[in-house]
Amino acid sequence: MFKRLAFSLGAVLLTGTLAACGGGNNNAAGNEEIDTLVMGFIPSQDAGEIATTAEPLEEFLSEELGIEVQAEVMVDFSGLIEAMRTQQVDIGFLNPFGFVQAENRADVEVILKSVRHGEDSYVAQYTVPADSPIESIEDLLEEEGLVWAYADDLSTSGFLFPAKQLIDMGVDNLDNHFQRFSVGGHDNAIMQLLDGQADFATTFDDARDTLAGEFPDIYDDLRVIGYTDPIPNDTISVRSGMPEDLKQEIVDAFMSLNDNEEMLAIMHEIYTWDGIVEAESEDYDIVREVFAEFEDDLAN
Repeated sequence: MFKRLAFSLGAVLLTGTLAACGGGNNNAAGNEEIDTLVMGFIPSQDAGEIATTAEPLEEFLSEELGIEVQAEVMVDFSGLIEAMRTQQVDIGFLNPFGFVQAENRADVEVILKSVRHGEDSYVAQYTVPADSPIESIEDLLEEEGLVWAYADDLSTSGFLFPAKQLIDMGVDNLDNHFQRFSVGGHDNAIMQLLDGQADFATTFDDARDTLAGEFPDIYDDLRVIGYTDPIPNDTISVRSGMPEDLKQEIVDAFMSLNDNEEMLAIMHEIYTWDGIVEAESEDYDIVREVFAEFEDDLAN
C-alpha cells in the first residue's frame, strides 16, 4: 500500500511497499483505457515546494492531452522506479542513473531529456567551504575521514559520477576513506557546507543557485574545486506498455513547452530546465558504464 503525506497538489510517497496493482492505470496493455496520468518527481528541493510549483504544469498537460494529469513527489529515485514498475506512475522525471536502472528493472522508455544553458549534458560539481584547506579533487584523496554530503545514492551527479571518478583516481574503498552523508537533495547537500556539517559536497552544477535567494553570499562562502566528465541530462521517461499514440501525444505536449515561457519558467524553478529535446536510450550509454561499477551494491 502507498503511505502518503498529502500536499495541496499530490502526495509525497513515503517508504513503503508499492502494490503491483491498483491505481487509475491498469497493467500495460496497449488497448488500456486511461483516464488519468500520474507524473512522478523526485525532490531536488523541498517536496512541498515542488508540489505547489508544478500545479500549473498539471493543468497545462491536462488540457493538452485531454486526460487528467496528476503529479506526485516521491521520497527518492528508488520509490519512483518502483512506482513506474508497478504502473503507479506513468511519466517519470528520472535522473540519468535512475533511468538506466529503471530501464533494467521496469522496462521504462526514455522519450525526452532536459536542456540547461543550451546543453543536453551537464557535469557534477565538487564544492567546499571557502575557508577549507581543500583546493582540488586530488586533495580529497590525501586525507581519510572527510565528511562527504550528497543528495542520494542513486543521484547521478550527487554520488555516482563523483564516486566513479574518485575510484578511478585511486580511492580503494569509499566507505573507508570518507564519511558518506546522504541528505535527500542537492540543496540539502549545499546546506551541510553552510552549516559546517560536511567537508565537501557533490551536486549538479551549480547547485548553489538553488539557495542564492536565501543566502546571497553563498558564492563567496562556498568554493568549487572541480567537476566530473559530462553527463547526459535528466530524462522524461514513460512506464512500460504506454500506448504508442498516447506516448507521441506526451512527447508533443512536453516539446510544446519550448514555446511557452510560463511553463519553461516552472520547469526551471523545479529542476532548472531551460528546454526539452527528444532522447533515445543510446544517449545514456556512458551512464550504463558507471552503473556497471555499482550495480551489485545498488541491487539491494
